[in-house]
Amino acid sequence: MLSSIRRIIYSRVGVIVTFGILIVIAIAFAAGDVTGMASSGGGLFGKPLASVDGQSITAEELRKRAQDELRAARQRQPDIDMAQFVAQGGVESLVTRALSGLSLDTFGQDQGMRVSRALVGSELRNIPAFAGPTGQFDQRAYEQLLAQQGLTDAQVQADIARETMAQFLMVPTVGAGQVPQQVALPYASLLLERRAGQVALIPYAAMAGGAAPSDAEIRQFYQKNVARYTIPERRVMRYAIVGPQQVAASVAPSDAEIAQAYNAARATYAAREQRDVAVVTVLDQKAAQALADKVKAGTPIAAAARAAGLKARTIARAERAALAAQASPAVADALFAAPKGGVVGPVRGAIGFVVGKVDGVTQVPGKTLAQARDEIAATLRTQKANDAIGRIRDKVDDSLADNANINEVVADQKLTAQTTAPLLATGVDPSRPAAQPDPALAPIVQAGFAAEEGDTPTTVPLGNDGSFAIVGLDRIVRAAPIPLAQVRDKVVADWRTDRARTAVRAAARTIVAKVNAGTPLAAALAQSGVKGPPVQTVDATRSQIDPQRPNPVLALLFAMRPGTARMLESPEAQGMLIARLERVTPGDAAKQPAAVAATRADLGRVVGREYAEQFARAITAFQGARRNQGAIDQLKKDLVGGGAQ
Repeated sequence: MLSSIRRIIYSRVGVIVTFGILIVIAIAFAAGDVTGMASSGGGLFGKPLASVDGQSITAEELRKRAQDELRAARQRQPDIDMAQFVAQGGVESLVTRALSGLSLDTFGQDQGMRVSRALVGSELRNIPAFAGPTGQFDQRAYEQLLAQQGLTDAQVQADIARETMAQFLMVPTVGAGQVPQQVALPYASLLLERRAGQVALIPYAAMAGGAAPSDAEIRQFYQKNVARYTIPERRVMRYAIVGPQQVAASVAPSDAEIAQAYNAARATYAAREQRDVAVVTVLDQKAAQALADKVKAGTPIAAAARAAGLKARTIARAERAALAAQASPAVADALFAAPKGGVVGPVRGAIGFVVGKVDGVTQVPGKTLAQARDEIAATLRTQKANDAIGRIRDKVDDSLADNANINEVVADQKLTAQTTAPLLATGVDPSRPAAQPDPALAPIVQAGFAAEEGDTPTTVPLGNDGSFAIVGLDRIVRAAPIPLAQVRDKVVADWRTDRARTAVRAAARTIVAKVNAGTPLAAALAQSGVKGPPVQTVDATRSQIDPQRPNPVLALLFAMRPGTARMLESPEAQGMLIARLERVTPGDAAKQPAAVAATRADLGRVVGREYAEQFARAITAFQGARRNQGAIDQLKKDLVGGGAQ
């Protein structure tokens, strides 16, 4: 609903009342990433791009951050390159976020706010990327990741402190989401506005055919559209996998190990008794006694508990030790001493008094060593494999930390190295377009495209069994066009399609001009001589536009003036659509409080971001932030010219 409002509102009163809401920008700092910088904040190296209160943002810092952002962007759009990142405003966004972060940090300190080292340490330990195998903060993993990213502990801690300071200042602002009813009313009315019109399709197939292109036309079309026939950058990764298969020969458990494991877990394999029980905890002993008497008299324990405003808890196949831990040893002893169907209690539990009933008794037979052998052997094999893989990974990490290359690591650990074909970032091999990318190679390809030439190989996890791969970037195959001779048939087909589209668009422009001059749409179509489907009528309200997948015809109708016609390409690229808006019926939400309430809720979800953006801009200006636009422009040129990959 709100996306429709923000995208296609043209009401003057709407613009006047809440113009700020219409220009909401989803800035990263309002969502939590305020600084966007892993910077020392001192500006001690590189050319200053911007500064705040004596602290500088350098070109070197922004260059590294831009490369990091590009890697992250490739997770969503694998074929994006640095030139596209820069063209889409990536560098300007980084500068803005960095300035906002520094400004908020210095402003907070000027107001006497401080971020303690203890809080920074707590935040650091909660970052999932620094967790080890146990799920807890791992100093070694932390140091390895910093080394891979070229960061220092001081930089990271300073960045966390800056982020935290920004959160202190921004969270209350983002949380401001109240929108008055009179502000929401015009927008709710716009959602109820109804528009009716006509739509006609001129299919590209209507202009198909014609003479074959000459060789000169084919060459010219190929050169003009060479990007269509260019294979994007590909990368070749050299890798070695370490998993259970690679260590299988060394992890078979011996008879002695199996016997030792059996003896250590003898209680697990001994015959034992399990019980299904229902228990109710009552704080008052007298009330517990009354409940026990009622159950002993024949009332089901669940019903008796409900009558007392309580709830019976059922525990299936409970063992004595587990039940003692959940309730208390006294409760477990009483329930295991009672027969099936027996009622016990009240017995003092960990909290209050427990009344319980034994619903079932199961005798679990024990297992001899021979019976448990296969189970124990499988468990030991898995444990030993995990340990062996972990030892290899430790040795590999040590070697990589010493700048060993992948060939040296593979030889040292007696592994088998493999080399991928030149692959796209999606894992597709352009030389085999019909073949599906191997899902098992996805982490390896991702690591290869995150690396730069000359980088030290890295390790990437492959599964829950501890498997990992050692991955090195072997070489980069730069983007290059396919020779014309190899794609001639496709070029000819594209040329024919392009000629048909050009003719259809020319016909559509002529028809639109006639309609805008007063000719009815059906008559203008007939005069053009173009064959297509019959003219269709459209009648809809603005609220029918899906904000996630908007219908382009409806969106166009709600962006037109009555009595006018416009054209656009059909969503399926089948031809050109011509739409004419016949009439507009204004909406009135004054008598529909539900519509106004829904609009208020939608606006409230984004108005906090608008407040946050304006607050950050005000702080940035107040702190005297300055930009060196010449240095920023030079950085963008350098990134596109020398770091486009």
